[in-house]
Amino acid sequence: MGWTVDSEPVPEDKCIILGVPHTSAWDFVISYLYYTSVGGKAYVMIKKEFFFWPIGGLLRKMGGLPVDRKNAASLVLSVIHEMNKEEKVHLAIAPEGTRKAIKRWKTGFHTIAKQTGVPVYLGYFDWGTKHVGRGEKVELTDDAKADMQRIQKIYEGMHLTGKHPKNYITH
Repeated sequence: MGWTVDSEPVPEDKCIILGVPHTSAWDFVISYLYYTSVGGKAYVMIKKEFFFWPIGGLLRKMGGLPVDRKNAASLVLSVIHEMNKEEKVHLAIAPEGTRKAIKRWKTGFHTIAKQTGVPVYLGYFDWGTKHVGRGEKVELTDDAKADMQRIQKIYEGMHLTGKHPKNYITH
């Protein structure tokens, strides 16, 4: 499909990999193909409305986890519980939380990472250059807002292009 893979899977047994920019459902497909091609297995939260026949079974097989986004606190607690009980889990999360243009990213991944003690990697898929990778590991502090600003600044410096560029806001 013309994509260049920039990195291997995450070496830790457990982690969160952010997926940015998230502007299309195709981001999931590209990410899945990338991560499995380098020997990784990642799980990704997908709104439960996408899990209908026959797509639902395929999404589950590809690591899709149906989630109800209506109650964010319950969702985060559920993910923390699942990550704590599993021996190995690489969880891909789109911090934008939607494919639409937004300025304020969701901090649920930060809460999950801090509560479970897992590292966070800055994954990316650049539709402009057709490069995909897991990116660098970022150290989180107890200040989610400051960490989010720092993470968004790193992504801004990467000059990424989404499949639908108007839906990716970097500032």
